[in-house]
Amino acid sequence: MESTVDLVPPAASQMSENPVTSACTKFVHSSMNKPGCPIHACKWTPEGKRLITGAKTGEFTLWQGLTFNFETILQAHDAELRSIIWSHDENWMLSGDQKGIVKYWQSNMNNLKAFRAHDDTIRDLSFSRTDSKFASCSDDNNVKVWDFVTSKSERVLEGHGWDVRCVDWHPTFPLLASGSKDSNLKIWDAKSGQNLTTLHGHKKTIVKVKWNRNGNWLISGSQDHLIKIYDIRMMKEFQIFRGHNREVTSMEWHPQHDDFFVSGAYDGAIYFWVVGQTDPVATIACAHQSSVWDLDWHPMGHILATSSNDQATKFWTRQRPGDQMNDKYSSANSHQDDSNERSGRSGGRGMRGRQRNNYGQGDYNPRDRSGGGYMRGK
Repeated sequence: MESTVDLVPPAASQMSENPVTSACTKFVHSSMNKPGCPIHACKWTPEGKRLITGAKTGEFTLWQGLTFNFETILQAHDAELRSIIWSHDENWMLSGDQKGIVKYWQSNMNNLKAFRAHDDTIRDLSFSRTDSKFASCSDDNNVKVWDFVTSKSERVLEGHGWDVRCVDWHPTFPLLASGSKDSNLKIWDAKSGQNLTTLHGHKKTIVKVKWNRNGNWLISGSQDHLIKIYDIRMMKEFQIFRGHNREVTSMEWHPQHDDFFVSGAYDGAIYFWVVGQTDPVATIACAHQSSVWDLDWHPMGHILATSSNDQATKFWTRQRPGDQMNDKYSSANSHQDDSNERSGRSGGRGMRGRQRNNYGQGDYNPRDRSGGGYMRGK
């Protein structure tokens, strides 16, 4: 097919205004560490040449970004790795572990600094827009703001009544969003440490909060199976995303589309969402055997990496034009019900079988009604 030769990343595609074309539902590769342990964090290097994963053993593993082959393994921490982030200038990487230790890394994986940031497990890290500050949150109920150069704590944000599971710095303003086991989502002034507002939208632990690129929207994922999106300009919830059958465990906005994001759940499912649409535009029902602890888009947006409690790191890409979606994750017996698909009794573990024709206004492609990936056009 002539069009497959000219398949380009989402950033360059003429169809880039349609986020559905960027749903990465095609399984490419599965990578596993020799120690065989859960993978709690994964992060692409800024140039997209490698993927770094953080394991329960405290090890970094580097995977080649083109062939997905193993490159090297490094004993980075003495405890379970929980979070990995890169600075906006792409020169520094931070990692946090279960003992409350934060480490600074250069792009060549040279460790320059390590210090105790919290007395309990570090759950999340986030850089400010200028990279001069960063925030950390922990099971000690606190969010802390740090000076990057001196590694000194500038302020402690107290107010959550339980473990703080996630934190994210606004892309433009000195604002922090944090979610906790107390089911509260708080917005903070990073300069003064003042709690600006508390949003009571969830009934269980909030496991992830993420600002989108323009900073107007904030999504939160919770163990109540729901994802909610707030407009920060009104401090108001304006959409609820329902679809996950188990607790939401991870989320990430697409790097090219402001209204497109992906989420992972405790049952190993991956869902793709477009803001404004009530149903997921694509699903992979059994992407992993158990919890999807972390996921990260390639900087170009054409590959999705996922890490899981099942010890595997998997790579997913977009379906090619005319693809029949018949790999083992997207081919499912159309006569089986969803429970049989989830239990893995059939050969097809994965996505439900309909794909919407992107060239029409919502017509289903009859070729894809045999149990392939479940995708809807915008």
